[in-house]
Order: sequence, then C-alpha cells, then structure tokens
Amino acid sequence: MDNVKKSIYNEKNWHGIQLTEKQCSQFDRYYELLNEWNKVMNLTAITDYDEVVLKHFIDSLSLVRVLDLSFVHSLIDVGTGAGFPGIPIKIAFPHINVTLLDSLNKRVKFLDTVISELKLDDISAVHGRAEDLAKKAEYREKSDCCVSRAVANLATLSEYCLPFVRCGGNFVSYKSGSSDEEIREAEKAVKILGGKIEKIDKFVLPGSDMGRALVKISKKVSTPKKYPRKAGVPGKEPLK
Repeated sequence: MDNVKKSIYNEKNWHGIQLTEKQCSQFDRYYELLNEWNKVMNLTAITDYDEVVLKHFIDSLSLVRVLDLSFVHSLIDVGTGAGFPGIPIKIAFPHINVTLLDSLNKRVKFLDTVISELKLDDISAVHGRAEDLAKKAEYREKSDCCVSRAVANLATLSEYCLPFVRCGGNFVSYKSGSSDEEIREAEKAVKILGGKIEKIDKFVLPGSDMGRALVKISKKVSTPKKYPRKAGVPGKEPLK
C-alpha cells in the first residue's frame, strides 16, 4: 500500500487525485490478483510493480485530464481486457456505476474475481461483443461515458463505442501520442455515428517516455440504428 500511495500521492500525483487508505489497498490487491492470474492466462505483458502502477493504473486515471468525473454516473469500458481503464476508474471514483465489457469469458471470470476481492459495488463484468450488446435496449445510449484502451482503429472503436453513449455524453479513446493521422481519418466515421471530436489531449506519462493521447468525442445526436454493423464488420471495413 505504501508504494502505491507514494507513487500516486507524490511524484506521480500530476492529476490531483487523492486516494484513501482503502483505495490504495484496493490497488495493491488488484496488482496481486493481476500477477497471480497472469501466470495461467495472458492478461498483461507488464508485471513489474512500478510499471503496472504507471502504465496501467496512472494511465487509466488520466481520464480526469479531459472529463470531470464527478458528473459521470455511468461508464462502460469496451474491450476492457484485464480491467483497464474501468477498474482503476471505479476504485478512484466509487460513485460511478461501471460496466466492463469483454469478448473473452475467461477474462470476465478474472474481472469477477477482482470485483469480489476488492468488494466493489455497482460494477459488473459482461461477456459479449460490442456489436451485439450495443443493439440491446438496456445498453444502447444508456451510459454517460464510454472508454476504451483497446487496440483498434479509432473509426472502428467509434462504431463499437458511440452507440453506448447517451446524447450529451462522451466517448474517450486512449491512444498513443502518434495517432494524428488515424484521428483525422476517423472524423467522418465519428460524425456518421452521431459524435464530434471535441478534444485531443497529448501528454507524456510521468517518469517515462511514453507519449499518450486522449481523444474526447462528444455525442451530439443519436447513432443511426443500423450501427454498429454485425460482428466483425467494423474491424474489417471501418467507416470512411
């Protein structure tokens, strides 16, 4: 707990988040579970404690650079994998109702274990594909915010994610610092899906040379009902 507290409170406290002792303990337990499960399934290539804190926990919490999370009450993390950025956001901002979506059932089992071990409330891990879930009434345009650190083209990610966001809400995509061309090429797709690129926040993760970019897309109008297209199509044929 002391290590997490020092890294987030002190030299890496560049975003002003204040954590309680309980939250620091939750981050430490999350790290332990990540390492335990990583021995039997591929969750992350990053296992060093300080690197996990920086490249997973701190990176996930960088969302506060573009959104005031005190006004976010519901959030869905699409393609969450080992729970990033959704679980760190939930730990730091427990008032947010979080949905973690992943297409691999064994990762969902890991997420269920984390949720149980950390005693997190108002959070669920869902097994499924974004193309299918976004068609369901209980999920479509119901979230204040959608986030994704998934590795996919922004046009494709927008088709996965914007259908989950209510009008007036936001989709934030976590990208590398060298994504300018990809972002420009996604502008038309974002507009077709009812969104508008409002902000691109570029920064370097503290204590590293990792360039990052947060792409904030606001939801202006409802996404046409034909989107997302059937499973597999957005990845193979991104909107242009």
